[in-house]
Amino acid sequence: MAAFWKKYASVFVFLAAWELLSRTGLINPVFFPPFSVVMETVWRMTVQGVMPLHVKASLMRALPGFVLAALAGVPLGFALGAWHARFRRSLDIPFEVLSQVNPFLMFHVLILFMGIDEAPKVAIVFWTCLWPILFSTMNGALSVNPALLKAGRAFGLGRAGLFLKVAAPASAPLVVSGLRLALGYSMFMLVAAEMMGASRGLGWLALDSQHTFQLNRMYASVVVIAFLGLALDGAFRLAGRRFLMLPQEGFLNSAD
Repeated sequence: MAAFWKKYASVFVFLAAWELLSRTGLINPVFFPPFSVVMETVWRMTVQGVMPLHVKASLMRALPGFVLAALAGVPLGFALGAWHARFRRSLDIPFEVLSQVNPFLMFHVLILFMGIDEAPKVAIVFWTCLWPILFSTMNGALSVNPALLKAGRAFGLGRAGLFLKVAAPASAPLVVSGLRLALGYSMFMLVAAEMMGASRGLGWLALDSQHTFQLNRMYASVVVIAFLGLALDGAFRLAGRRFLMLPQEGFLNSAD
């Protein structure tokens, strides 16, 4: 319990200051309503079914883009990092340039080819998530200790065995870090995309509430976005710990 309070003390201090400053009028409660009022708005919109509708719409855009990026970035990162050194070096500059392309500019181009439905939003999330996953996986593959690979060969492992029992477990921490980073990017970029072309979703809800001066709803959507991001990251972190544990045990067992 002490560790919990030590870890999240700053969060509770921030929320308490938010509530106090707004309640006492030190900041204008019209433009910055108390946190308790915002949470009441979240609860009311949840009971009415409004908030779950927008949360579902956002997740149905963010998660497919993230999953597609993982399915493409992890295998490509391992391939570039583990087997094709010359090919990787030839792609260093193009990949660096492509990873720096502003997704907001791409969104307008994608609308021209894909329309304003769900496809360009998923594509933007995919593009944003792809690069941290690819680079982290590639760096993970490159960081595998050569001594481990030599030990694996000494035990008679082929390429597939070296990958499954040595390279993948050794590079898993960096791979999972890239996936967690990309998951955060997926929510961030999705909200921005929804503000530019959508009729539902948390990003659209925040922008629409701002335009109609329903500031309680705007702050409620912002709070839900923050909590949703924390929940996804926490769930992924727990899953990552479980994932990391299994390969490490398998590698140690095979070494014995």
